Amino acid sequence: MLSVLPKHEVHYLDEIDNYNFTEKQSAKLGKIMGYGSQRIAEDGTTVSDLCVFGMNYLFKKDLLDKESIGAVVLCTQSPDYFLPATSNVISGRLALGQDVISMDINQGCAGFEVGLMQAFMLLNTGSIDKVVLLNADVLSKKVSLKDRNSRPLVGDGATITIIENSTDDEEIDMFIKMDGSSALSLQIPAGGFKLPSTPQTGVLTEDESGNFRSLDHLIMKGDEVFNFVQTKVPEMIQEMFDTLKIDKSYFDYYLFHQPNKFMLEKLAQKMKIPYEKMPNNISQKYGNGSSITVPLNVCENIGEKALNNSYKVCFGGFGVGLTWSIIKWKLEKLDFCEIINY
Repeated sequence: MLSVLPKHEVHYLDEIDNYNFTEKQSAKLGKIMGYGSQRIAEDGTTVSDLCVFGMNYLFKKDLLDKESIGAVVLCTQSPDYFLPATSNVISGRLALGQDVISMDINQGCAGFEVGLMQAFMLLNTGSIDKVVLLNADVLSKKVSLKDRNSRPLVGDGATITIIENSTDDEEIDMFIKMDGSSALSLQIPAGGFKLPSTPQTGVLTEDESGNFRSLDHLIMKGDEVFNFVQTKVPEMIQEMFDTLKIDKSYFDYYLFHQPNKFMLEKLAQKMKIPYEKMPNNISQKYGNGSSITVPLNVCENIGEKALNNSYKVCFGGFGVGLTWSIIKWKLEKLDFCEIINY
């Protein structure tokens, strides 16, 4: 696993004047939610830029052989273009062979788990031995600077995970659910064919909480998302325990998507899982990078230990869609597990 993060760092306290809140209120909110710093991509930096940079790093370090790649799967909700697929753009910039399958998946918070599912299916075809899973987003460009609900959370970046077939008999169990009836709990209303962007969709308006955003910006119904995570995720984890006949002590780590520190702490408390087994430091250090937070969690909180040790981990993603997912996986000794700056 490799994580690629923009060098540019933004600190919550440096931006509190943007919010329709007193300095004291903003400081209190930041402490409760765990707002800290975020990695924000410079203007003009795209998903393909981050992914190509990371891939070339792996090639130059002889950590990945270009000729061994059978497929490239990209999970993103901030593509370079409407069309072509950004994965094709990446493959072209890397001069990958014409036999390499490239595909985009429009997934956010659970994109790592959905991407893994797709990678496993490709490996099961028998004709592909190695899949490059790219998770990347630059969604900061779609968040209002005057929205204290979302601006302090968002982060940009990319992760690269190499998945290949193994002779290990360890089972990988996946649980994924989706609720389209609540899809609009997290959305960017304008910009697609349903509501194209116009000068009017870019006008900032104030909501009942004093946030200013436009229809071109990310809109999150925070209460709905919080309640969804606190109810549906524990239910799914209990379903996994019951189905596989294990309990919470089975796992060394619960490496979950990290929307914010507060939400992860509440989830750990509800499930009675020690904080050290469910790290919650990614969002406050780098920001919520959508589907990158789970592999970034591995790189940040296990890092070099993952090069020499194996761990029983529970990966989990939940959010936009609404989608929620967990994977039981034995994380074997990794060939690399790093974080680099773009």
